[in-house]
Amino acid sequence: QVQLVESGGGLVQPGESLRLSCAASGFTFSVYAMYWYRQAPGKERELVAEITSPSGTTNYADSVKGRFTISRDNAKNTVYLQMNSLKPEDTAVYFCKAEGQRYGYWGQGTQVTVTS
Repeated sequence: QVQLVESGGGLVQPGESLRLSCAASGFTFSVYAMYWYRQAPGKERELVAEITSPSGTTNYADSVKGRFTISRDNAKNTVYLQMNSLKPEDTAVYFCKAEGQRYGYWGQGTQVTVTS
């Protein structure tokens, strides 16, 4: 059974940091590209960051460049999103996604709220 389980969300103040994790199981994690998306209330889901496999090439949305870092640990079947200098506009539900040549999978999401 395929599972993507996000964790690490929470309530923080502007300028603080959070580290999201997405633990994968049920598929060959190491060959899948991994993505973090987010969806704020009333807005469409948007791509935040991606990391390919096996090269580990990363790409970021302009809004998070220089503040967020995506990484993966293939030994642990986990992808991370380190979020620094958080802003109120980063408030959203964050989802991880696995995408292979034939199949794609989504996690259930974790809430991140940035407010003073």
